[in-house]
Amino acid sequence: MQTQLSPEYQQRADGRAAEAILRKCVHCGFCTATCPTYQVLGDELDGPRGRIYLIKQVLEGAEPTRKTQSHLDRCLTCRNCESTCPSGVDYGHLVDIGRQIVEEKVPRPAGERAVRWLLKEGLPSPLFGPAMKLGQALRPLLPQALKHKVPPRQPARPLPTRTHARKALLLAGCVQPAMMPNIHAATLRVLDAAGVQGVVAPEAGCCGAVKFHLNDQDGGRAQMRANIDAWWPHIHGGAVEAIVMNASGCGVTVKEYGHLLADDPAYAERAARVSALTRDLSELLPDLVPVLRPQLRETPDARRVVAFHPPCTLQHGQQLKGGVESQLTALGFNVQVARSEAHLCCGSAGTYSVLNPGIATTLRDRKLGHLGELAPTVIASANIGCITHLQSGTDTPVRHWVELLDEALREPGSP
Repeated sequence: MQTQLSPEYQQRADGRAAEAILRKCVHCGFCTATCPTYQVLGDELDGPRGRIYLIKQVLEGAEPTRKTQSHLDRCLTCRNCESTCPSGVDYGHLVDIGRQIVEEKVPRPAGERAVRWLLKEGLPSPLFGPAMKLGQALRPLLPQALKHKVPPRQPARPLPTRTHARKALLLAGCVQPAMMPNIHAATLRVLDAAGVQGVVAPEAGCCGAVKFHLNDQDGGRAQMRANIDAWWPHIHGGAVEAIVMNASGCGVTVKEYGHLLADDPAYAERAARVSALTRDLSELLPDLVPVLRPQLRETPDARRVVAFHPPCTLQHGQQLKGGVESQLTALGFNVQVARSEAHLCCGSAGTYSVLNPGIATTLRDRKLGHLGELAPTVIASANIGCITHLQSGTDTPVRHWVELLDEALREPGSP
């Protein structure tokens, strides 16, 4: 794609980075066929190719409007288009740049600003946990739409107390400890059974994705730097072998710290090291499965269908496909993926289901329809956002896959 940056963006590093991405695009339109919002809305400007044109026009001097902003806002950032693109267009980074530039030029209505502020400041806040506990206590009284955002309180499960020579850092994150703490506890127990000690740096918090994708990119990068500072004493000297993520949305962000902080002379090197060490929990499975197989209580019931929904942040953002399914199958689970549209987004996409509930609900119901064809006993996924969003539309239990594995293992020390 030929481009001619306006003088304003020729002087900006993000403008030059966007231009390099734009020039890879060959207008083929393959991305449109796999874009969830295009499939729902049928508007070229609500597909990757159309959004690329909008960003190109702004970079070349066109004045963006609220309509421009709306088309960019409606992108799920699922990055399905990146998996499809034959030219290697880095669409995820391009849309981040485009949104930030448009945000600088197009003021939002006060109500919209308030909602986005509450999300970016509230979700990573220390007050989120107490607020979630209050919501769970009042859950029977909540209106249906709000009740869907407040999962029932999970019973506490014991955490492992053994120490191991092998150690891995875990990120507790911002919303997961309050909404679904058993995911973290199950991860610690599964790692413990495999001889790996999970270590949490208390000072580490939100991965930075919430603020960054709500166009507070400076705020998001500040959280990234804080996490690097919290982790560095464990990383420096090789005390841990990996940084393990059990939320694929956090994982794809932390794997991009090196890119997002590349221009920060104080953090670039450490950020690259953090990204290189980061692994989705599923990436450990090939080494863990042989150790865990003898520790299963019994062979999982093959009649119990586990319908696996691979999050976009896992299959497109991190390009990790088939690992959970194949490794859990090796352990005896009957894992199946949807026969149709397994590559499409469920509509959760971080805060998207709050900001664009109509599209998010349409995509959720479409996804649940395909998963329901498998007649599953349980639906499994790898990201808390997908889990809570899908659960809001079905009575079938939706769990993190590590919880299923944890429940299948014998207690330490039992025969």
